Amino acid sequence: MEDLEIYINLDELVDKEKEIARLEADLVDAIVALPDKLFYSTGIPVSLWILNRNKADNPGFRSRYHEVLFIDARQLGEMIDRRHKVLTAAEMAKIAETYHQWHKKGGAYNGVKGFSKAAKLAEIKEHEYVLTPGRYVGIEDAIDDGIPFEEKMENLTAELAELFAKSRHLEDEIRKNLGGIGYEF
Repeated sequence: MEDLEIYINLDELVDKEKEIARLEADLVDAIVALPDKLFYSTGIPVSLWILNRNKADNPGFRSRYHEVLFIDARQLGEMIDRRHKVLTAAEMAKIAETYHQWHKKGGAYNGVKGFSKAAKLAEIKEHEYVLTPGRYVGIEDAIDDGIPFEEKMENLTAELAELFAKSRHLEDEIRKNLGGIGYEF
């Protein structure tokens, strides 16, 4: 595993030319977009880059020449306090398993819409070397609950009207209570 390196990219601080050079040299094995608030020193999201000098077909691993695995893990993680998140063991295992299934010979890797996709260098060039995993993995298909949009909007606006009425009633109650203790406004 001496050919494998891990590189953490603080998204806004990276030189685009260096990124393109790494891609053209076929060094980038995978890019994992991690959620924000994972690190105590910064609240911004980061990308984990897995670099590999040897993407050749060899025992146990399939050839991955001119191919990059994109994993979008930005939606993962649980808040541990109001400013910090952690990835659960199951979430870390999901990321690792996705990478290993894609990497190994005969692996059962299948891209998951909204989470992972293997892209060829030609596709990355078409996207002008934008290396944000979300660009490649797409978004998950929304589950259709069978309720027509118009009906949903009718229900939501009726509920909103009720909440506004309740808000006005509570505001009147607060004003009355404050007036009762000598605070008029």
